[in-house]
Amino acid sequence: MSTWKLVSLRVQQLCAAHGYNINSLARKCGIPPTTLKNIVYGNSHNPGVVTIKLVCDGLGISLYDFFDTEGFKSTELEDMD
Repeated sequence: MSTWKLVSLRVQQLCAAHGYNINSLARKCGIPPTTLKNIVYGNSHNPGVVTIKLVCDGLGISLYDFFDTEGFKSTELEDMD
């Protein structure tokens, strides 16, 4: 699976776990909803670490927690699809 798909999936998982939709999470993180939607819907294949950090801050988790999944630990990640 590509890295950007894993990031998209992880954002969706965290939204569900914390009871947010994309718009409410974006407001909580202080980023435009379109930025988060572009990540989730695959229009942004290279979200910046600063954006991911803002998402983590909004959710009250660390970058480590964001990336601490089996998908990201896999050595078979593809850079691009």
